[in-house]
Amino acid sequence: MTQNSPTPDKLFLESTPPDRWYLAYTKPREEKIAEVNLQQQAFDAYLPLYKKFKKTEQGPVALFEPMFPRYILFRPSKPEQSISAVRSTKGIATIVRFGFEPAMLHDDLVQRIRQLEQDRNHATLQELSNLKAGQTVRLKHTALGGVEGLIQSVSSKRVAVLLEILGRPTVVQLEHHQVEVNN
Repeated sequence: MTQNSPTPDKLFLESTPPDRWYLAYTKPREEKIAEVNLQQQAFDAYLPLYKKFKKTEQGPVALFEPMFPRYILFRPSKPEQSISAVRSTKGIATIVRFGFEPAMLHDDLVQRIRQLEQDRNHATLQELSNLKAGQTVRLKHTALGGVEGLIQSVSSKRVAVLLEILGRPTVVQLEHHQVEVNN
């Protein structure tokens, strides 16, 4: 190392620009634990979540999972706060680095991720579904497997599909998982 190049620990003591976020790699399935522990240490922590729906007997239920599994964004809340404590934070495996430099994201990118997260988290099942009225679908049901139909409407619990049965058009109500979009 030359006289002018910083040591790895010195990089952690320099102040972070307020418009930058660091990236940490978490232990498996410990993103929430890492988020809580970073916040308890007075870091600004951000764990982007991704809304998806799980089928249950009561109907679809919204679940929120990490948008980027095993990654969390953080930044010091005060200019003098060192990020060296993050390395030993419960839930964190390591700080993502490029050589000796910790990976950083600009705040404008983080704001775009927040906007995407907010838009998706306010969306309904219908808005997130790849099923839309007018699409041709194939049934996955065992008795009618492979039969094709046209989607008439999509609700949170059912898909109305127009099928031709015995030479007559008939609308059948099916669950989302019972149809797949024709490619």
